[in-house]
Amino acid sequence: MCGILAVLGCSDDSQAKRVRVLELSRRLKHRGPDWSGLFQHGDSFLSHQRLAIIDPASGDQPLFNEDKKIVVTVNGEIYNHEALRKSLSHHEFRTDSDCDVIAHLYEEYGEGFVDMLDGMFSFVLLDTRDNSFLVARDAIGITSLYIGWGLDGSIWISSEMKGLNDDCEHFEFFPPGHLYSSKQGGFRRWYNPQWMSSVIPSTPYDPLVLRRAFENAVIKRLMTDVPFGVLLSGGLDSSLVASITARYLAGTKAARQWGAQLHSFCVGLQGSPDLKAGKEVANYLGTVHHEFHFTVQDGIDAIEDVIYHIETYDVTTIRASTPMFLMSRKIKSLGVKMVISGEGSDEIFGGYLYFHKAPNKEEFHHETCRKIQALHQYDCLRANKSTSAWGVEARVPFLDKEFINVAMDIDPEWKMIKPDRGRIEKWILRKAFDDEERPYLPKHILYRQKEQFSDGVGYSWIDGLKTHAAEHVTDKMMLNAAHIFPHNTPTTKEAYYYRMIFERFFPQNSAKLTVPGGASVACSTAKAIEWDAAWSNNLDPSGRAAIGVHTSAYGPQVYASIANGNIPPTIMNNVPLMVGGATHGLAIQS
Repeated sequence: MCGILAVLGCSDDSQAKRVRVLELSRRLKHRGPDWSGLFQHGDSFLSHQRLAIIDPASGDQPLFNEDKKIVVTVNGEIYNHEALRKSLSHHEFRTDSDCDVIAHLYEEYGEGFVDMLDGMFSFVLLDTRDNSFLVARDAIGITSLYIGWGLDGSIWISSEMKGLNDDCEHFEFFPPGHLYSSKQGGFRRWYNPQWMSSVIPSTPYDPLVLRRAFENAVIKRLMTDVPFGVLLSGGLDSSLVASITARYLAGTKAARQWGAQLHSFCVGLQGSPDLKAGKEVANYLGTVHHEFHFTVQDGIDAIEDVIYHIETYDVTTIRASTPMFLMSRKIKSLGVKMVISGEGSDEIFGGYLYFHKAPNKEEFHHETCRKIQALHQYDCLRANKSTSAWGVEARVPFLDKEFINVAMDIDPEWKMIKPDRGRIEKWILRKAFDDEERPYLPKHILYRQKEQFSDGVGYSWIDGLKTHAAEHVTDKMMLNAAHIFPHNTPTTKEAYYYRMIFERFFPQNSAKLTVPGGASVACSTAKAIEWDAAWSNNLDPSGRAAIGVHTSAYGPQVYASIANGNIPPTIMNNVPLMVGGATHGLAIQS
């Protein structure tokens, strides 16, 4: 991930202002330690801190069109850049950077080109011919981006809040799937998929269509000119990512450059569930596995750095970000600059344990939509900033635009959790990769029960955080919490502790407003709490707190029986999948 910072239409074009922009841009250098660039045109500045993944030798930014009238600074990866280059063959490209297509697409199509991009991206484009500008963020908000406004009428754009919080009168997160046009004078949504509408999808579940869509999403993310690996916790999502990557790595440009044996990475406390499961999957796939250990004290010592980099006081996000933050530093020490990760699956498929209480398919679908549209404030923010803190890029194939369209177009009745019919959480994803002839994963891994990431690294991690917070936040402090923090008032000592640290780094009112609030149980939205009256009395973001990870309503024996194939034949075989006249080992049920 790179770091971008732009100041557009400020009242000061002096050398002192240029120095100030450079100073602020350096706050983002952790995101892009490989090179820095700054372009100034009158009263506008575009700066860039580069993490070189594609074309490290010559892809420095800002980038330009042929006559250097159109300038762009980009954070992200454009996976379909080669196809776009072919469609722009009459244009002259100066680099092999994937981001080089953006200025030329604008030159060719104007502001309507954004939907042509397949990737994760945030960019600022300046057209010096009329001094207009365009800002855009990817569909889901995988890359982080903020917008701010100065008293002089200037507009500020930054990959992280720390780049603009001291110089803007007001700032907020830049909404995913939107662009900001100076010509139009404001925001407009460029990403308008069918699943965001009020219509409930009705497409029948086809396992091979889902499988192929996800394989394509992973394969396109093997585009790299630098060493890379996969994050492997041993859970379903990361294990599928690792399995597909290992299966298709041979023959790619990445394999020719860095070898065909995949590297995998896992983090946890000694003896944690993730370490055990991750090692087992790594052995099965034959990856070069790197296991990183941390102690509860290591994590507590890192909390301040984590909050500074992640820029949130949300309890769930901080709990999960800390192990990822520590692991990313270790990964970077090995010379790896890009990792592929499994974020997004639980939101798309209703994988969180609270989804077993969804009252009907309509509510199930609406909750998945709410979760996906909030990812930029939670898991995307965590994955992006935890890794970027150490100059590592995280790619997330579950949030591939085409894959989301396929997965969210499936009738949500197929996603409903029905243990009496052998359907556990994320059942349609598990069955899509349940291949008897050429297994992707061992059965017991394919049907492993869901763990929150912050739980899977070791249960004493969360308990240790709570104990530490209780030692630093008194009962008297909690009594006055509503007066000290009237917005998103912390209701636990752990939340109060994080909030104190956050406001020390980011005291501005705008900063606290960028963090979402509201009640949650096991990562639910506030709306989903209505599914079970008992949940309102046990509001904790941990997956095990209110639901009971190991004592769920349908019991661990369901997972074991499904993994062993011990489900009545009337359930397993009533809708066999036929392709080309042959059954492909993907028996499904409605």
